[in-house]
Amino acid sequence: MQNREVLISGAGIAGPALAYWLSEYGFTTTVVERAPAPRAGGQTVDLRGAGRVVIERMGLMDRVRGVSVAQRGIAFVGADGRVAARMPTELFGGEGIVSEVEVLRGDLVRVLYEATVPATEYLFDDTARRLDQDEEGVTVTFEKARPRRFSLVIGADGVNSAVRGLAFGPQAQCLRPLGCYTAWFTAPAEFDPGGWFLMHNAPGGLVASIRPGRVPGEIKAGLSFRSAPIDYDPRDTAGQMDILAARFSSAGWEVPRLLTAMRTAPDFSFDPNARVHLDRWSSRRAALVGDAGYCPTPLTGLGTSLALVGAYVLAGELAAADGDHRVAFARYEQITRPYVTRGQQLPPGGIRGFAPDSAIAIGLRTASMRWMSRWPMRNLLARQFAKAADIELPDYAPARE
Repeated sequence: MQNREVLISGAGIAGPALAYWLSEYGFTTTVVERAPAPRAGGQTVDLRGAGRVVIERMGLMDRVRGVSVAQRGIAFVGADGRVAARMPTELFGGEGIVSEVEVLRGDLVRVLYEATVPATEYLFDDTARRLDQDEEGVTVTFEKARPRRFSLVIGADGVNSAVRGLAFGPQAQCLRPLGCYTAWFTAPAEFDPGGWFLMHNAPGGLVASIRPGRVPGEIKAGLSFRSAPIDYDPRDTAGQMDILAARFSSAGWEVPRLLTAMRTAPDFSFDPNARVHLDRWSSRRAALVGDAGYCPTPLTGLGTSLALVGAYVLAGELAAADGDHRVAFARYEQITRPYVTRGQQLPPGGIRGFAPDSAIAIGLRTASMRWMSRWPMRNLLARQFAKAADIELPDYAPARE
């Protein structure tokens, strides 16, 4: 086999999943991660469709279910806290807005990381700063570690991928903003969602949400708002919180208490929502997987499925091609591209449906949600949720003993 030594940038979901499969097929894998350890906590992610099949083929489903978060479904609430519409988890066979298997991102990362540790080298608290590609391999210059040679480099490092910036050109060329910003954070359990993912919309394109966490004594909160591009310092957390406080100053429901909890949250994050679009996911000996290559945004609920499926197919094609990256990268795109294209399509209504900008628009969206179990809304939503399983996963070479 050629090209056996593979560097993977990013220890989130796609990176360890790719490392797992590559190691199974006899490749030597190294994962570099900017964080000092596997990232804990985070919000819940959906394990659905083909992504669930990949986890089952890894033999990790029991472990994932063991750390899953019990949620009854999603409920849309008014300023007075009354429920205006509900979608129970079981309504679309466990594949709705809230899926049957919901797991905190950090918990899923931990399961994948622990499954790869015996066969994968991890370089934490570091990142790639330069890639020098030639006919025989890639010399990688790290921020802290000494330069090293690898056969291939795979970017699995999220929307702001370092590998994509080094091997594919300026970041702005591939980002497609949705005109929406979102903050996620953990809040104390003084809020009681009753097992539901509660979402409240307010005029101005404002969205506030709370949902159960896995650990007693905490919930997961989100604040989103529609906006033209805004200028802010990504390193200034207090400044980002000030932006949210100003935007949500007149919002009702539990928003005042959420703004207070936000100030002391241990895991606050704030980012624009953007899709990633590239004409190609490979450049010579470098390739991209997951959000780095094709982030669909959280609105689709398919980011985890795309990451797991992409990792599975990329590793499988490298094994099937005996490490010939030119053949494998082309096959990876051929198989995965249609699935990604469908997965990146936003749900009915798009960003306007998620964050209506007026009281009338909010009322119309809520009314449509009351019809989610009836025609025509049921058919529209069913097509969106079915995208998670809309790929026939190849069976690759048996794992080595």
